[in-house]
Amino acid sequence: MSKVIRVVTLTIDDQEVTGREDETILTVARQHDIDIPTLCFLEGLSGWGSCRICLVAVEGVPKLLPACMTYCSEGMVVHTENEQIKAYRKSILELLFSERNHICSVCVSNGACELQALAQKCGMDHVSLPYRFPSYEVDSSHNLFRNDHNRCVLCTRCIRVCDEIEGAHVWDLADRGINAHVISDLNAPWGDSETCTNCGKCVQVCPTGALVQKGTAVAEMHKRRAFLPYLNAMRGNHG
Repeated sequence: MSKVIRVVTLTIDDQEVTGREDETILTVARQHDIDIPTLCFLEGLSGWGSCRICLVAVEGVPKLLPACMTYCSEGMVVHTENEQIKAYRKSILELLFSERNHICSVCVSNGACELQALAQKCGMDHVSLPYRFPSYEVDSSHNLFRNDHNRCVLCTRCIRVCDEIEGAHVWDLADRGINAHVISDLNAPWGDSETCTNCGKCVQVCPTGALVQKGTAVAEMHKRRAFLPYLNAMRGNHG
């Protein structure tokens, strides 16, 4: 017997809205044109909830919750903007900028970077934390694409799109905590990968300048993500 999915009524930023109990706060908010900033989330991929940019306050809950991973319930009252949330988002962005080497002025994704756009949107005009200045390698072994670990924010979009859409399972995460990094084929150079199909989906979903197309200069890399809804629709039609 299949489970009955109920329609629930909740309040987001003083607006009464409806959604299904199997939908997240983020999904319902976007259905009603309520903006909640995100970074690791991308429509068409499974939820991950790692970046915490989409944190929201739910009345009766003592901590902030990620909107992309929190499901709706009857009578829920959600606040997407307050001083605490704004401060948390700015702090998270500062941590992301200080953890790796995000030098926007020399990045091929300058002007088309989601991390950069979020910093501008959230009013982050400086980083108050000490920079780590790590020395990560740049993998240019692939004949079409380049992987610059210095600009990675560990959103795992590349991992999820390769697994869930392309089905190649090229990418994964190695190590833990501050040493975590994306690897291809059990830490082989990307150009030596025996599973990569050269489709470029991972490059197109990357929110920063970590995965880019070779031959692009500063501010020339623009990501195209229109294929995701199309491929998901086609997959649904054949499912």
